[in-house]
Amino acid sequence: MQVLVIGGGGREHTLVWKLAQSKKVTKLYAAPGNPGMKDLAECVDLDIADLDGLADWAEKHAIDLTVVGPEAPLVAGIVDVFKARGLTIFGPSAKAAEIEGSKIFSKELMEKYGVPTAFFKVCDNLADARAFVEEKGAPIVIKADGLAAGKGVVVAMTRDEALAALDEMMGAHKFGSAGNRVVIEEFMEGEEASLLAFTDGKTIVPMLAAQDHKRVNDGDQGPNTGGMGAYCPAPVMTDALKEKTVKEVLRPIVDALAKEGRPYSGCLYAGLMIKGDSVKVVEFNARFGDPETQVVLPLLKSDLAEIMVACANGTLTPDLVEWSDKAAVCVVMASGGYPASYKKGIPITGLKAANAMDNVVVFHAGTREEDGKILTNGGRVLGVTAVADDIPSAQQKAYDAVDKIHFDGAHYRQDIAWRALRRLKAK
Repeated sequence: MQVLVIGGGGREHTLVWKLAQSKKVTKLYAAPGNPGMKDLAECVDLDIADLDGLADWAEKHAIDLTVVGPEAPLVAGIVDVFKARGLTIFGPSAKAAEIEGSKIFSKELMEKYGVPTAFFKVCDNLADARAFVEEKGAPIVIKADGLAAGKGVVVAMTRDEALAALDEMMGAHKFGSAGNRVVIEEFMEGEEASLLAFTDGKTIVPMLAAQDHKRVNDGDQGPNTGGMGAYCPAPVMTDALKEKTVKEVLRPIVDALAKEGRPYSGCLYAGLMIKGDSVKVVEFNARFGDPETQVVLPLLKSDLAEIMVACANGTLTPDLVEWSDKAAVCVVMASGGYPASYKKGIPITGLKAANAMDNVVVFHAGTREEDGKILTNGGRVLGVTAVADDIPSAQQKAYDAVDKIHFDGAHYRQDIAWRALRRLKAK
């Protein structure tokens, strides 16, 4: 089987790494890929916004399975383009991917079909949005309607913070057209977790629950980022809560999309807020999470390529998916200044030493290669992932690996998995 992975970040490096373990995969391509993938896949310099160009290339190279990492090509309709040509592709159609592409569509769908989520209001202009915030006060959550690379959500703890966020989104157009409309919703208390699931539109097979760390600084302080690290499994998601989430969230939303003429297949990501035995949806994503993928897929014992083909072909069964009982922790190493402005092109050392450690993989998120050297090329540069028997051991191993890697200005959180460790100590 020849497989093409679309994308060039840490999530896509993880997908390539896992697909390379499949006995069914004979050749792997990544478009555009990154330096971390080059030993596993042939990196092809293709424009991932050129959907017809990607399909042309896949046809020409007899690709048996295409796997889409980022949200933008999915929302733009890459799956529709490929399927129209008879090409097998893992991911939802454009109409189904709107569950991520539009926060408003997602919230209204949940409201219509009774999927538990926060109270919300849709605002089409800045004056109405500011008036609603003045009325409701803070804490409150402001979300840009469209895609904003994971950064279009502001959890405002004060009224001034909320108003400033609205001014940035709707007034200054910080996220372009994504902020033309906003969703303003109640602040939900509790602990967040991410539950991803494989689905072919009928059968739903949940993965292991993970927990991301969105804030840039230790103790969940500072501005939101694309994610500073993750761990899996997340103990906040008990077996009972997982069963409840499938019954009250995943099953109803997959059925709802089918009823709306938007059948969903691929990976469905549910961002959840958990308080006691209550589960509410924070957001849905139409693809694998980043950095959750870096801790979930290393614990998958099954053949990922086989699962993905089954999802694409409508033949998914629960027995195809088997998990390890180990734990994984990923620490993101970021460029100095991230999530604000940062420099690129800074040399990275110590990658070989870290990768040589047992059960450690360094996933490249924002790197490039120049004259045989690996340089920084993004805000989130590396995802250092370790697998061990339990979360404390995985955390220790991940930070031991981080200590071997150096680049000027590098910063990272030193408390990844702190909530899990607190829960374990409380037992």
